[in-house]
Amino acid sequence: MNRFLSRRTFSAWVLGAACALGMVHAVHAAEEPADVFVKRVSGDILDAIKADKSIHSGDVNKIGLLVDQRVMPNVNFLRMTASAVGPGWRQATPEQQKRLQEEFKTLLVRTYAGALGQVNDQTIVVKPLRAAADDKEVLVRTEVRGKGDPIQLDYRVEKSADGAWKVYNMNVMGIWLVENYKTQFAQEINAKGVDGLIASLSDRNKTNARASK
Repeated sequence: MNRFLSRRTFSAWVLGAACALGMVHAVHAAEEPADVFVKRVSGDILDAIKADKSIHSGDVNKIGLLVDQRVMPNVNFLRMTASAVGPGWRQATPEQQKRLQEEFKTLLVRTYAGALGQVNDQTIVVKPLRAAADDKEVLVRTEVRGKGDPIQLDYRVEKSADGAWKVYNMNVMGIWLVENYKTQFAQEINAKGVDGLIASLSDRNKTNARASK
């Protein structure tokens, strides 16, 4: 995460990621509008976080389990990772792409696990949707409301082949998650290549793991 993000903005990142990456339901409504989808599942995932003390306190194992079981099937993480890596993704071998997804996922999980304790009384208000009924990619704009001024929180979602919406990017106060990492990853690849980026991510994850003990 960009070190220049303020504590309050970072808290919104955490809240937004938890909602965006936790958008899951046993049966999605047929042709459900993207804004209705965001409103419904945001409330569900916020309730789940607040009700589970181990998740709320940032339990890494519990967060990891949540990600594996409820997050990954509902996010186009391949697209998210490829976009964050940028042109270097096309240079990577299938094995390198697999490692990049694994390390990027671990980085995000560790980042969110360390700050989920900041999620308490926030709510998300969805703004009117500006999209055509047949759009396959939609920008859903929302606000995080709690203590202090509302915080801008936007989602880019796409409709998959089965009609379900999937998140592939999110924005907090003008900072897009994918673009934020893309700059960092490009610097690593330019300096040390794809293997260098993988090694850097692995080192960061090991450092975060030691810090959480």
